[in-house]
Amino acid sequence: MTDTPDTPETKEEGPGRPSSEQFPVVSIASEMKTAYLDYAMSVIVSRAIPDLRDGLKPVHRRILYAMHETGNTHDKPYRKSARPVGDVMGKYHPHGDAAIYDALVRMAQPFSMSLPLLDGQGNFGSMDGDSAAAMRYTEVRMQKSASALLSDIEKDTVNFQDNYDGKDREPVVLPARFPNMLVNGAGGIAVGMATNIPPHNLGEVVDATLALIDNPDMSTEAIMQIIPGPDFPTGAQIMGRGGARKAYLEGRGSVIIRAKTRIEEVRKDRFAIVVDDIPYQVNKAAMIEKMAELVRDKRLEGISNIADESDRVGVRVVIELKRDATPDVVLNQLYRFTALQTSFGCNMLALNGGRPEQLTLRDFLTHFITFREEVVARRTAFELRKARERSHVLCGLAVAVSNVDEVVQTIRSSADAAQARERLMTRRWPAYDIVEYLKLIDDPLHPVNDDGTYNLSETQARAILELRLQRLTQIGVKEVTDELAELAGRIKDYLAILASRERIMAIISDELREVREQFAVPRRTEIVDWVGDMDDEDLIEREDMVVTVTQGGYIKRTPLVDFRSQKRGGKGLSGGGLKDDDAVTTMFVANTHTQLLFFTTEGMVYKLKCWQLPVGSRASKGKAIVNILPIPTGVSIAAIMPVDRDEAEWDALQIVFATSAGTVRRNRLSDFTNVMRNGKIAMKFEDENEGVRLINARICSQEDDVMLVTAKGRAIRFPVPEVRVFNSRNSVGVRGVKLLGDDEVVSMSVIRHFEASSEERTAYLKQRRLMAGVTEEEETDEDDDVAAAGQLSPERYAEMSAAEDLILTITAKGIGKTSSSHDYPVRGRGGQGVTAFEKKMRGGDLVASFPVDAMDQIMLATSTGQSIRCPVDGISFRSRSAGGVRVFNTAEDETVVSVARIADAGQDEEDLEITENSSDDAGDSADDGAQNA
Repeated sequence: MTDTPDTPETKEEGPGRPSSEQFPVVSIASEMKTAYLDYAMSVIVSRAIPDLRDGLKPVHRRILYAMHETGNTHDKPYRKSARPVGDVMGKYHPHGDAAIYDALVRMAQPFSMSLPLLDGQGNFGSMDGDSAAAMRYTEVRMQKSASALLSDIEKDTVNFQDNYDGKDREPVVLPARFPNMLVNGAGGIAVGMATNIPPHNLGEVVDATLALIDNPDMSTEAIMQIIPGPDFPTGAQIMGRGGARKAYLEGRGSVIIRAKTRIEEVRKDRFAIVVDDIPYQVNKAAMIEKMAELVRDKRLEGISNIADESDRVGVRVVIELKRDATPDVVLNQLYRFTALQTSFGCNMLALNGGRPEQLTLRDFLTHFITFREEVVARRTAFELRKARERSHVLCGLAVAVSNVDEVVQTIRSSADAAQARERLMTRRWPAYDIVEYLKLIDDPLHPVNDDGTYNLSETQARAILELRLQRLTQIGVKEVTDELAELAGRIKDYLAILASRERIMAIISDELREVREQFAVPRRTEIVDWVGDMDDEDLIEREDMVVTVTQGGYIKRTPLVDFRSQKRGGKGLSGGGLKDDDAVTTMFVANTHTQLLFFTTEGMVYKLKCWQLPVGSRASKGKAIVNILPIPTGVSIAAIMPVDRDEAEWDALQIVFATSAGTVRRNRLSDFTNVMRNGKIAMKFEDENEGVRLINARICSQEDDVMLVTAKGRAIRFPVPEVRVFNSRNSVGVRGVKLLGDDEVVSMSVIRHFEASSEERTAYLKQRRLMAGVTEEEETDEDDDVAAAGQLSPERYAEMSAAEDLILTITAKGIGKTSSSHDYPVRGRGGQGVTAFEKKMRGGDLVASFPVDAMDQIMLATSTGQSIRCPVDGISFRSRSAGGVRVFNTAEDETVVSVARIADAGQDEEDLEITENSSDDAGDSADDGAQNA
């Protein structure tokens, strides 16, 4: 037995062992990297990412080309789908038939393609996610639109390449006549990258392309004025413009898509939400199933039944609601929890010159125009070449016809065709009949000889020999020369086109217009300016708008010009789109760029620009505020404050708040410049005071007074400076009025401060009542200073009259009056105030008290949904401590819940103002307490 050596044994290479030269050693890391990169690029270029020139992936391009080659066009009968699938798989696409058929099916689905390229017959799937029938059961042919992608492909307009086995040729790209990349969009996942390009409206894309041809320096922002956003084949709505704008400028962005819905009254007091369009790429059946699941799990309340009534005409999903459900609240929940609202993530990635590239909207159109310029130039060069070839043959025929006897004799005396061809080519023929045409066709390869003769080329000799003798003797010289003249004109035109880029661009424009005339359709997807979209400021034109709010919590904006077209002295807003139990309660004029502050009864503040409100006609009711702002259910709007000044100047403005508990607080308006989407705390309430709510918020100055009015008929007026400016928004404020028992504040107004003695006020009020025709003995307030009523000078009376505010007071039972602001003495903050109505309060609690003008009108709304509109000058003028007159005849169980001021109804109704409201019966009213700032 021998010992094992310490050194390792070296194995010699034998005849059966491979050598390192045959199989070189490589690093596995390096090989994996190279192989994976090769695989990734193969997937990117050959499968998943479309070419920006024709907007197609290889499989779609091969399907269209194969159908074009076999004549399966729009003007021919349908063919079984298995035929093109087999042609594509056998000749061009080395993948499975299922993948090819899936691609074919998608091109025939009108809910997937903005402009379908194939016309399918049979079951090609549905929006419910149903699969298409097997290819042996369906039939297909090209749409006419697909012909616009393949037009002129036989004229050397694009390059061709070998197919996968080198036995056939296929186009690298199709000579598309329109930007299919944008029109139909694309989606695909490659290796390490993906693309998701939304479809667009053909008419808009063509118009933008034409505009860019006319103005090559056109910016992306200018193009977006023509293409405002995607246009999905399923319709629906795009919420806001910021997502599309970001995608167009940067190549990436997210577009919010919302179903198009409406609310129908299916029977008395029962409503249904009807869905007419659903978001793009949403499975309708799955969406309905999700709704049903949410209802079963009690996560979605208020729905009694869901029915899918869709047919071939369109989508119709009916969501019936329970009797006590609020349609807008349920709709808001559906948007939040179901696919009624989705997002489309735009990733504008496409192949540019065989390389994946992130592109802007302008890039797509610019590259397409460059591509079409190349296609038109190549097509023109091809047609020039063909025209020259034909004219060259015709020149030979012209020579033969002019010398027909000599030609026939030469052919007959030749031993064979080769000799005849040679003798025809070597003989010098008289060229006097074709000299002018040779100059016209500009053929440098076959000139006339110096002696005026002409030698036939091999092509011309072959053409003569291929003619039958009968035909050769029948051809006339004029027939040949007429065709030569026509070809000469075409050749001249082709040369002019190739020499002029302007001509090429004009041809591209004309062909785009033809495509638009044949295939353009109106935009399907509506673009809605949305509160959730904060990037559109620069795109919004400055325009005066009338903002309107209804008692039912609906809001809209209408161009001011629509109101100025009214005749003066009209009866105001028609409210044609309002329900019988709704009424307009607020109207004010604001610029589209005006900031609007929305203060809720819960003490929160939300901020919007005017342009973010929904646009509506004068007759429409608008949109529910709960669908615009994230306001919890049961919370209403206490005040809407338009602020026209720039935020940089807000520090100079002040705002005063009042709560139902009688507390007031003053802040700088600049404390509310930064308000997030989900709101911001504006006023904090004391924890022990349940049920306290914000009554109003008004802009004020140091020269103003604050007046608070309570439900039990007390009023207190004090100067604004008595409320210090708070630096905190979380403060509960200070006492404004001392409340007794279950009393609460129902109104807060900011009125002009005026210095006058008690004697002057008493004298003024006596004269004022006499002028108003008040003769009855009225109650006097024990808290008021009583002095002998002297006489004021005319100058002092006029001064006090100019500073007077007319205070309107309305009770829950519809009793009202007007009184002078001078009747409300300025007292210190925190007291019980003075009497503001008769002590017996026979008309019930006060619901509103606010300044008006004599030319105004008011609108009252009751707990039963009734409303009345009457002029202020028809309401009696009384002292503040007196009772009022009947303004509205209420039923026994009916109360007034809202009072609105229509400012100066004879002047275009541009300044409707809502007043404070204390009644809980107002429910979800979105306007209680809002006043025009």
